[in-house]
Amino acid sequence: MQVCNNLSKNGKVLYVSGEESEVQIKLRADRLNVKSDNILFLSETNITQIEEKVEENSPKFCIIDSIQTMYDEEISSVPGSVSQVKEVTGRLMYMAKKKNVTVIVIGHVTKDGVIAGPRILEHMVDTVLYIEGERFFSHRIVRGVKNRFGSTNEIGIFDMQDVGLVEVKNMSELFLSDNKEDLPGTALVATVEGTSTILLEIQALTAHSYYNMPRRVANGIDFNRLNMILAVLEKRCNLSLGSQDIYVNVIGGMKVDEPAVDLAVAMAIVSNYKNKVIDNKTVFIGELGLTGEIRSINNIEKRVKEVTKMGYKTIVGNKKQLSNLKEEYKEVNLKGINTIDEAISFIV
Repeated sequence: MQVCNNLSKNGKVLYVSGEESEVQIKLRADRLNVKSDNILFLSETNITQIEEKVEENSPKFCIIDSIQTMYDEEISSVPGSVSQVKEVTGRLMYMAKKKNVTVIVIGHVTKDGVIAGPRILEHMVDTVLYIEGERFFSHRIVRGVKNRFGSTNEIGIFDMQDVGLVEVKNMSELFLSDNKEDLPGTALVATVEGTSTILLEIQALTAHSYYNMPRRVANGIDFNRLNMILAVLEKRCNLSLGSQDIYVNVIGGMKVDEPAVDLAVAMAIVSNYKNKVIDNKTVFIGELGLTGEIRSINNIEKRVKEVTKMGYKTIVGNKKQLSNLKEEYKEVNLKGINTIDEAISFIV
């Protein structure tokens, strides 16, 4: 509905709903204060009827909500089946090109977070956007996974409020903990999503295991990556983690898959294991190699700039990369290190 409201400033928008009735859509429009004569509503699931309305009204934009409810009466299978989704999408593409209409198709996702229905649906369209969010958090992330017109490295973060989705201006503050006390098992990292740099808080908990196979739980980071970091800490730092249950969590429900978070994850684990506090104004950025070395990462200057802007005092990372930035960023303490052993020495 918010997209409809924005698009209606540039032309007619036909909102086709097979999920909700006119009354339900009207209630949402009133709540979001959407009032535009350029928004046309159609409650229909028959693709033939939809094509006739597009022919009749000549909208500039057409929104289909959702593709799983649409059907072609010439196909005997039920709506949402592979054949129906494939055929209806094909007809929508033909209509879009013939009438020069921009079509936005809304689709369901499975519990695994992938588009429900045939995989060919992703290949047929020009752009695929995922709206991600945890049920216990109010923020939503719009992530591009396919884009024939530009980059897929961008994300948008929004806060779900009663007036709709509101853009989050300062992403870092959203994901940093409200608790500013110095506590063991917490480390900060600057991660890059598209053109945005986000400061995230990594928390780790280690506890003696009473099972033959200690538990390893990773929320927000790759499980295999966690196992690799633990192996490096055991081998290179002589930490006895084999008898420990280890839990790692990225605060705020964010999922991170870039290797630049390795150092922060390792430091959070060591901090909790040794029950030693890391200064809450220190940010760790670096990839951890199998030999225990801290490797260089991409976009280091962008990360340093964001950390400095947020008022943090110390950045720990690859020595060679940080030494090249010391002249430019004198207001922050850039501590370059070569190995994980040197990083552990910063724990007070």
